[in-house]
Amino acid sequence: MARPPPLGELPPDYTLPARCAAPQILTGSLKAPLWLRAYFQGLLFSLGCGIQRHCGKVLFLGLLALGALALGLRVAIIETDLEQLWVEVGSRVSQELRYTKEKLGEEAAYTSQMLIQTPRQEGENVLTPEALGLHLQAALAASKVQVSLYGKSWDLNKICYKSGVPLIENGMIERMIEKLFPCVILTPLDCFWEGAKLQGGSAYLPGRPDIQWTNLDPKQLLEELGPFASLEGFRELLDKAQVGQAYVGRPCLNPDDLHCPPSAPNHHSRQAPNVTQELSGGCHGFSHKFMHWQEELLLGGVARDPQGQLLRAEALQSTFLLMSPRQLYEHFRGDYQTHDISWSEEQAGTVLQAWQRRFVQLAQEALPENASQQVHAFSSTTLDDILHAFSEVSAARVVGGYLLMLAYACVTMLRWDCAQSQGAVGLAGVLLVALAVASGLGLCALLGIAFNAATTQVLPFLALGIGVDDIFLLAHAFTEAPPGTPLQERMGECLQRTGTSVTLTSINNMVAFFMAALVPIPALRAFSLQAAIVVGCNFAAVMLVFPAILSLDLHRRHCQRLDVLCCFSSPCSARVIQILPQELADRTVPVGIAHLTATVQAFAHCEASSQHVVTILPPQAHLVPPPSDPLGSELFSPGGSTRDLLGQEEVTRQKAACKSLSCARWNLAHFARHQFAPLLLQSHAKAVVLVLFGSLLGLSLYGATLVQDGLVLTDVVPQGTKEHAFLSAQLRYFSLYEVALVTQGGFDYAHSQRALFDLHQRFSSLKAVLPPPATQAPRTWLHYYRNWLQGIQAAFDQDWASGRITRHSYRNGSEDGALAYKLLIQTGDAQEPLDFSQLTTRKLVDKEGLIPPELFYVGLTVWVSSDPLGLAASQANFYPPPPEWLHDKYDTTGENLRISGPAALLPAGCRHPAGVHFPCLCPAAAQPLDGWPHSAGPGNDDRGALWHHGFPGHQAERHPRGDPCGFCGHRCRVHGPCGSGLPDHPG
Repeated sequence: MARPPPLGELPPDYTLPARCAAPQILTGSLKAPLWLRAYFQGLLFSLGCGIQRHCGKVLFLGLLALGALALGLRVAIIETDLEQLWVEVGSRVSQELRYTKEKLGEEAAYTSQMLIQTPRQEGENVLTPEALGLHLQAALAASKVQVSLYGKSWDLNKICYKSGVPLIENGMIERMIEKLFPCVILTPLDCFWEGAKLQGGSAYLPGRPDIQWTNLDPKQLLEELGPFASLEGFRELLDKAQVGQAYVGRPCLNPDDLHCPPSAPNHHSRQAPNVTQELSGGCHGFSHKFMHWQEELLLGGVARDPQGQLLRAEALQSTFLLMSPRQLYEHFRGDYQTHDISWSEEQAGTVLQAWQRRFVQLAQEALPENASQQVHAFSSTTLDDILHAFSEVSAARVVGGYLLMLAYACVTMLRWDCAQSQGAVGLAGVLLVALAVASGLGLCALLGIAFNAATTQVLPFLALGIGVDDIFLLAHAFTEAPPGTPLQERMGECLQRTGTSVTLTSINNMVAFFMAALVPIPALRAFSLQAAIVVGCNFAAVMLVFPAILSLDLHRRHCQRLDVLCCFSSPCSARVIQILPQELADRTVPVGIAHLTATVQAFAHCEASSQHVVTILPPQAHLVPPPSDPLGSELFSPGGSTRDLLGQEEVTRQKAACKSLSCARWNLAHFARHQFAPLLLQSHAKAVVLVLFGSLLGLSLYGATLVQDGLVLTDVVPQGTKEHAFLSAQLRYFSLYEVALVTQGGFDYAHSQRALFDLHQRFSSLKAVLPPPATQAPRTWLHYYRNWLQGIQAAFDQDWASGRITRHSYRNGSEDGALAYKLLIQTGDAQEPLDFSQLTTRKLVDKEGLIPPELFYVGLTVWVSSDPLGLAASQANFYPPPPEWLHDKYDTTGENLRISGPAALLPAGCRHPAGVHFPCLCPAAAQPLDGWPHSAGPGNDDRGALWHHGFPGHQAERHPRGDPCGFCGHRCRVHGPCGSGLPDHPG
């Protein structure tokens, strides 16, 4: 490498304009910058000359290196998990997510499948029996989905989420309940008898037709079975849950249905129900107390009168809840149905995914094309499928784009003059850029940088544009070499003039992308790093490999071969004849074998009035001897050729020969030079350009003020897909999402009840949470637990006052009174666990609504075992799971009185109830980007987690960061488009 000259002199191979300006460089203030530029251009000149001398070797080694890096694409990993793509690396959110998954598991909750029905005619009311009938048709088709995997048939009843099947001592009744227990389906059809049609369970009793929810009256069934089995506890459980007559006591949407039960209110009148009135305020599942589906979860685009009464709606929504893979695996583990298939959690996930795909397909095909309504179906599996498909490289799109660029490069660089035409160079340059892009992406894969949709869909075309721009610049500069440039220095001179520009722009692009990689969002960081690496590979290919291609093309041009079809000679090629030295000495030239040529010598000097360089080209006629090697030496040695000495005269003559072809003048360069540039230089054109630019700038600045923070799924799902249509409809009609609050290990729930209740109250008071007509936030598991304690305390007080329960006996009292008796005497002390004096001196819930701390975990164990429907409605999950504890009021042994187990004996820090719910409803306009469970609260990451999240479908806006209760901060959870979960259960 050349050693830099002193600042007092310039490199000897620097161009004449710089030498002309040498006095100004050496005496002016720009001495150092210009010297650095001169030195860098000298290095580029040496590089170009070296590449030209060894063009074949450079081309081979360059292609070999790029191809080897491109093989790295075989190990590329495509990331489609939205959480991994858009949650800030190292942020509080990512730490909370990791903590929650470690403590609660990867998939601790259920999954949801959703149907949204909208009218084809904009603004049409869907609160009609006809519209509900179409919704029933679609929902019924979806509920009948079956898939066959592992030699088994899987239907909705096997994989759906069920809210707490109660434990019954009577084996026959327990099996019947297990088969009949309904799936959790949030649907407007539950306001009517037709909602029972979506439940697929059935049971058989001798002497009766198959028992299904469409013909099941729980009250009547218990009366019929009463003489044969003791069902008092089960009857009490149904009464507490307010099951009543279940579905058969609700109006029939179609009273003319042959199966409409006689107990339906409109069975005899045969009048269609008032749909608006029935749906006002929401619907209920089979339990009126624990399964209330809020109106906001069922209806979208509602309109109300001034008094707040429902008038119309534009959308209906039904949500089917399925078990998570873990839940499904646990449910069938050890079951006779799966004992022969090596049942695993992975297989459970495969079953759920297959069912979800079939669910979406059948639901979307349920209604005919000419129906007045349209159904949009959605599942998390189909969303993952389409995101994965969209993240894959579209071979057709990439190939098509590169073929268009190949055609453009070839057409724009072709010339009628074969000495100036570079069509083959354009083709080779585009292919080289494509290889450089592949090598850059392969290097990214080898470095472990995950690909995403931006990488596969945007980066190939972005890199193509950047790389081809430099290709065009070098190719144009190579054909416009200054007169008199020695042939062996053509590539060096080209890089000397244009290499600086290419280098600076490439480095600037790389630096810009590397700086963008500072953004902590994984998807943007990965894209920026990959773009920087691809630009670097492009730069290396353009500066090292493409000059070798240009050098080889120079050989073709010297041989007067056709462009692209280089195996054929040009029909108008000039003939060059060797002249022997003795013939030159005698000044005699053999007739027919020599041409009189004009040697062109260039002289350059500086004008005194400016720093411009003026070149003078005086012709001089004489004969020039050819070199001894007219092929190799002309390209790679100091010698020259007759054609070199022809200079501008030969070029002019050849152009004049083709001047008659008018089509030869039609190219982009001719248009830019003779039409576009003169137009821009006109005054009125300048004014128009400035006005248009100013208008565009103002419009852009205004648009920047309209940009909203956050990321909605419609931004990452391809348009034109059914999933995008669903998400658009959901964003318009059901734009709600849920909040999750997770407490960290070490949180003492027993002594922090007041803080939890206050936090819940503060959530209720936030704006845009639970829009009208709702009046309070959904209850948490702590509310359900406290209400249950208050209920059994009230039963105990009545039994005590009437004498049915005394200090020494509770057998004559009610089931709840006896259960309260056992809890009241608990001390929590392993040495002295019972204290009968507490029967009258303590309450299960004090006057302030707080549970005594010493009773908190003991009562929690009893609640989990004794109130399955309330527990399921609260959506609570406890880690470690508390032991089962069966209550029998007729067992008066000491062991039956003592309530103990892991949940009662472990220290407070080791108990981690998960599933505390602080859900709210609000518009999703402020939906945050970081939308997954976020823990909050004191304590270190040492023991466990408490997950406070929303009921299915309950969703809420992001609340401001802070400490609303004085004991913990909170963030929000966004469950994407699903908003899945059980809804509010007010009580």
